[in-house]
Amino acid sequence: MIKRVSLIIAALALVSIGAWFLLKGRPAASKEDKSLTVKVKKGEFKVKVTATGELQAKRSEKIRGPQGMRTNGIWQTSISDMVAEGTLVKEGDYVATLDKTELSNRIRDSQTELDKILTQLEQAKIDTAIELRGVRDQLVNLKFLKKEKDLQLEQSKYEPQSVIQQARLDLERTERDYQQLLKKYDLTKEKSDARISEINTSMRQIQTKLTQLTDLANEFVVKAPKGGMVIYARSWNGKVGPGSQVHAWDPIVAELPDLTSMISKTYVNEVDISKVKKGQDVKVKIDAFPDREYTGKVIQVANIGEQLKDYDAKVFEVVIQVNEADSVMRPAMTTSNEIVTYIYPDVVFIPLESLQSDSLSFVYKKTDGKIVRQEVITGESNDDEVIVEYGLAKNDEIFLTPPADAEKLSFVPLDKSIKEKIKKKQEAERKKRQEEALARSKAVKDENLPTSGGNDGMFIIFE
Repeated sequence: MIKRVSLIIAALALVSIGAWFLLKGRPAASKEDKSLTVKVKKGEFKVKVTATGELQAKRSEKIRGPQGMRTNGIWQTSISDMVAEGTLVKEGDYVATLDKTELSNRIRDSQTELDKILTQLEQAKIDTAIELRGVRDQLVNLKFLKKEKDLQLEQSKYEPQSVIQQARLDLERTERDYQQLLKKYDLTKEKSDARISEINTSMRQIQTKLTQLTDLANEFVVKAPKGGMVIYARSWNGKVGPGSQVHAWDPIVAELPDLTSMISKTYVNEVDISKVKKGQDVKVKIDAFPDREYTGKVIQVANIGEQLKDYDAKVFEVVIQVNEADSVMRPAMTTSNEIVTYIYPDVVFIPLESLQSDSLSFVYKKTDGKIVRQEVITGESNDDEVIVEYGLAKNDEIFLTPPADAEKLSFVPLDKSIKEKIKKKQEAERKKRQEEALARSKAVKDENLPTSGGNDGMFIIFE
C-alpha cells in the first residue's frame, strides 16, 4: 500500500515539473497573444472634416424694434413681453412689447420742460406788456411837456432875448428827450420780441421732441412686418427673448425665416480649415432626427478666424447650404456636418493608432512568421485612418499597439530613391487637388448670407 502511494506522488511530481518547463518556455508567445492586429485595407478613402453646427434660414425678414431710439437718446431697453418662439403670425400681428420705463420718464421730463417754457412765455409777455406800457406813458407825458414848452416859447416873444433863448432851449431839450424815449420804446419792443421768439423756438423744439417720443412709444409695441413663423433673434449674449436687452444700434427683436431654404452655420478649427473649400460636398444630419440624412455643399469659408467663448484655439466660420427642404427643419436645430474634402478611389489605408513615429513613420508588421518595424510613407488622413502611399499591401497584418520587446525588433527601411519618387508624386497630386478645389470654389456663386449678432450661447463641438 505504501509503495502504491509513493508511486502516485512521484508521478504527480513529474507531471508538475513538465508543465512548469512547458509554460516557462513560452512567455513571449503569451505576451504576443495579447497584442491586437488588423489587416491592411484597400479601397475608397474619404478625407473628411466633422463639426457640429446650427441650422439657420438662408433668407429671413428681420422684426425690428423702434428705429428712433438712438435719435431720442434711448440706448437700450428690455423686452417685457413676447410671443412664444415658433408662433405663426400674420402681417400686423402682435409680436412683442418693449419696456417703456425710460421712455415714459423722458416723456414726463419733456412735458415738464414744455410746461416750464409755456410759463416763461406767459411771464415774458406780461413783462413786455408792462415795460412797453411804462415807456408809452412816458412818451405821452413828454408829448404834453413838449406842447407846454412850445407854448412858453410862443408867450416869451415879447420878453428879453435871454428869456426867449431859455424857452427855446427848454423846448429843444424836451424834443430830444422825446426822440430818445421813442427810440428806447422801439429797442425795448425789439428786445421783447426777440426774447419771446427765443422762447417760442425752445417751445417748438420741446414740442417736436415730445411728439417724437410719443410716436416712438407707439413703436414699443412691435408687430410683424409680414406673415411667417417667429424665431427669436440672436445677440452676443445669446438668444433674444423676454427680459433680453434691445440696443438702439441694432434693435432686432425676432426674425421671420424662409424655411424653404436652410443653411448650417458651423465652425472649423484652425488645424482642419485648410482642408475645407467652397463647393465641397457635405453630409448633414439633424441631431433631433438622427434617422434622417441630407446632402449639402460648402458655400462660404471665412478668411479670418475668430475666438469663440470657452475655446483656446481660433476657429473659422463655414456656411453649408442644405440641398433638401424638410418640414422638420427649424432654425437653431443642431446639425452634425461631415464635410468630404476629398475622395481617393483606390488606396491602401490603416488605422491611425497603428501608425508609429520616431523621426520616421513605421508600423509593426507580421511577415514570414516574425515581427518587424516596417517604415511607411503616409498620405492624407481622416479622423480614424491614414493612407499608406508605400510600404504596405492589402491584407498585410499589422499591430494596433506595440508588441512585446518592440524596441528590439529589426527595422526595415525604404529605399531613398523610392521615397523621393513618392514625394514628387504626392506633390503633383496635391497641386491637382488644389486646382480641382479652386474650380469647384469658382462654380459656387457668392451670396449675401444672414449675419448673427454673436455666438455666445451657441453650442459648438469639434469631433
